[in-house]
Amino acid sequence: MKDMKNIKLRNFLYLFIFLVIIWLALTSSVRWQELAVGIAVSLIISLILSKVYSELGFPPLSIKRIVFFFIFLVVLFKEIIVANVDVAYRIIHPKMPIKPGIVVIRTTLKQDIAKMMLANSITLTPGTFTLDIIGDTLLIHWINVKTDDVEKATRMIGERFEKYLKIIFA
Repeated sequence: MKDMKNIKLRNFLYLFIFLVIIWLALTSSVRWQELAVGIAVSLIISLILSKVYSELGFPPLSIKRIVFFFIFLVVLFKEIIVANVDVAYRIIHPKMPIKPGIVVIRTTLKQDIAKMMLANSITLTPGTFTLDIIGDTLLIHWINVKTDDVEKATRMIGERFEKYLKIIFA
């Protein structure tokens, strides 16, 4: 029971600090009035969300998970840019080199929320679209199918995100 209270308190503190930092980044001001409002808003949101957080099946917050989440966002942003350039090339190329199809990839992620984040990350990168999640497999529509092999497709499509999600949701 005491351990659960420590986890809830830690989740609350991490969330509160994170929200205050976001507030400071968005306002770019440390005037006491704006800081007071930011702390109050962050406190209220943290109180509400810290109770809901554990009910949603998220793992306890930690510095390591937060750092890897930000690394994951950078990787996701990079992959979105690369995929946009690739799709733009395919659109403007005279022969439009596409080979659309549906491939299956496997995931080792166990939590539903982690699988959902993987599926949405794949869908956010142009040229791929997650159709369904069935157990530990994802059905992906791929604009240019390079392989039908499940292991190779998993490495090419899902592995770039999954390695970070494993740490975040471990």
